[in-house]
Amino acid sequence: MVTLSTLPGPVWPVVVLAVIQFGDGLFCLRPLPFIAACFDDVGWPRRFWRLMPVLKFAAAAGLIAGIWVPYLALLVSLGLVAYFIAAIAMHVRAEDFGRNLFLNATGMLVICIAVTLLSFARLDG
Repeated sequence: MVTLSTLPGPVWPVVVLAVIQFGDGLFCLRPLPFIAACFDDVGWPRRFWRLMPVLKFAAAAGLIAGIWVPYLALLVSLGLVAYFIAAIAMHVRAEDFGRNLFLNATGMLVICIAVTLLSFARLDG
């Protein structure tokens, strides 16, 4: 049976994901051209662009705090999985089947799932 632990172990995947989210937040402060193009391609309204760095920085902070606060990093990891599923759905809806979908959104979904499984899933014998 698979159970989920309340604190990450190992911790390093959670830290790596936090660094990725923090870096993505920096890129979204004043969206780099490829990020702006991605937002435009999926029809993400410009009025919401300012939310993206806040969400990314909050995710990074939650992941780091979750090293010590039970369930927090797990919930943030699962939230990021949901976020990237929604991002993939937006790309599919917009018929944006290029790099943004297959490399960025899908790649990040795989990373988030891997971090969640590696750091929180436990096989009980």
